[in-house]
Amino acid sequence: MHRIFFLAFCLVSCQENAQSPALLTRINASRTYTSIAEIPLPEGYTRIRDSVTDFSHWLRERPLKKDNTVYLYDGRPKGNQQAQFAVLDIPVGKKDLQQCADAIMRLRAEYLYDQKRWNEVSFLATSGQTLSFSRWQQGYRYRLKGQRLEEYRTSAAQGNTRDEFEQYLQLVFTYCGTSSLHRQLGKADASKPVKAGDVFLQPGFPGHAMLVIDVAGKNGERIFLLAQSYMPAQDIHVVKNPMDTNLSPWYKEEGKGQLITPEWIFEDWPLYRW
Repeated sequence: MHRIFFLAFCLVSCQENAQSPALLTRINASRTYTSIAEIPLPEGYTRIRDSVTDFSHWLRERPLKKDNTVYLYDGRPKGNQQAQFAVLDIPVGKKDLQQCADAIMRLRAEYLYDQKRWNEVSFLATSGQTLSFSRWQQGYRYRLKGQRLEEYRTSAAQGNTRDEFEQYLQLVFTYCGTSSLHRQLGKADASKPVKAGDVFLQPGFPGHAMLVIDVAGKNGERIFLLAQSYMPAQDIHVVKNPMDTNLSPWYKEEGKGQLITPEWIFEDWPLYRW
């Protein structure tokens, strides 16, 4: 089970209680934003623009829910409602599957699906096998044999329909996680600036992963937004910055050391890239 850092939770709780009315108004107003692109920037910053076909551009266009409550897969509100700034309008499903790494794989797969780049939708299972949507389209399926997945051919309908895609993602969410995503992604060059689509990732059991969902800059300095799901499976949400309520929900790229988020602390800037 993903651990919740009591220290970070206390920081969030204490700072929530100490926030000014003006700041609370600004945070509550996030419910009116319709997309990631509408989340306001600190003064002087501008968003880093990329090609309209890039993952970063696609992420910025993701719609937000009007309801700022994070719900679990079974419809119950999450116990901690202090972590989120905004909630993405992305289905979480009816099973406890779409957790932290799964939510990132969902967004990456949805982007490639929208681009009709079906051959690129592929993820590494924890046991080492490659789970490819193109193979799924060809009628191949997977079953657990011992500690490994075994691929076998079926007469299942072929195609790239939404139903086929969702069934494939259920397989991915079942057999992939932070450990496999860590093996699939490459460590980002520490000398290069953070970019939208990057992943902060601590593999393991427990482990956690968060997605850089937007980036802005000013005079060579970059700030970024972080999005996560968690455990149990829940709505994907943009998190607040518990260490800087004036900058929140944005985070500064500085020091590249410890990164403190509302429900997880990352050590040594573990940034990965597709």
